[in-house]
Amino acid sequence: MDFINLKSQQSRIRESIDRRLAAVLDHGRYILGPEVSELEEELSEFVGCKHTIGVSSGTDSLLIALMALEIGPGDEVITVPYTWISTAEVIALAGATPVFVDIDPDTWNMDPDELKSAITDKTKAIMPVGIYGQTADMTAINRIAQEAGGIPVIEDAAQSFGATHHGKQSGGLGTIGSTSFFPSKPLGGYGDGGAIFTDDDGLAEKMRWIHLHGQSGKNHHPVLGLNGRLDSMQAAVVLAKLEIFEEEIDLRGEVGENYSRLLADAPVTPPVVAQGNTSVYAQYTILSKSRDQIQARLGEENIPSVAYYSVPLHLQPVFDALGHQVGDFPVTEKVAALGLSLPMSPYVKPSDQERIAGVILSALSEG
Repeated sequence: MDFINLKSQQSRIRESIDRRLAAVLDHGRYILGPEVSELEEELSEFVGCKHTIGVSSGTDSLLIALMALEIGPGDEVITVPYTWISTAEVIALAGATPVFVDIDPDTWNMDPDELKSAITDKTKAIMPVGIYGQTADMTAINRIAQEAGGIPVIEDAAQSFGATHHGKQSGGLGTIGSTSFFPSKPLGGYGDGGAIFTDDDGLAEKMRWIHLHGQSGKNHHPVLGLNGRLDSMQAAVVLAKLEIFEEEIDLRGEVGENYSRLLADAPVTPPVVAQGNTSVYAQYTILSKSRDQIQARLGEENIPSVAYYSVPLHLQPVFDALGHQVGDFPVTEKVAALGLSLPMSPYVKPSDQERIAGVILSALSEG
């Protein structure tokens, strides 16, 4: 059993992938080919934003956003400690200081109440993460940001892309949105890639400069930039996947709901989708005090599972200088200690889900 079943997806769109990749090989524009601009146009329509910029990775999308906002030494950017390291990593790479706030006990996303008390006169951006497939409470976060003087909000939608918050697409919920095309993401490629979204004309122009070495025109570089371009090959793959993406979003929802039904009577905590949210279930994650026992039993049955972010960011040695210790973010630490992600994709069969749930229930009955 695959943890993320990309094979079934590929079999559905192989003809489209082959045709699109062949077109790239024929025209030979491997960098900034027509596939990139086509993908940007389609993603702008999907998200409902004015501008989309294809970039080299989800990590670079966040870094480019920070650079466009001119965030650097002496500045603070608020984010969460329960996420992949790239979210906080880019803040430090920009020269700013990551400021962590705890997560909501139900959604495991940024807690708006904790956000309020973390804002200082050094806060130059807020970076919420759509963990496991649903957005943070972006309505509350945007309101707090506005009340604090219009602090920019950078939405890390790498895992929540395709989900909605009060009817609006993830990626289009902040000043700048970003996503990743890493293969395991809800909309992924076959390598690294990502995209940035915004309605701000000035920021869009600046981010386009930055992702091309700071170049605004041939031999003219008004800002420092980086090599952040999206390859034509990856754009071609994502375009093929985009053809069935909306159907896959529905299928992901069905798989997530079925897991919740099958585990309804088990002593585990399933994901809670907040009111007004939908989830694309980038992962289906449960909390259990018997996590290690469940994972071991699943492994015995050749069923893969992953304990993501088991060491949260505030306890990572790279951030020792921030001075955090165990107990600083209790909800994060609880979820990190108890969380276990189960096989998840649009193509997990109901029979496989029943088998997985059966193993979990058996493991819990033994404990």
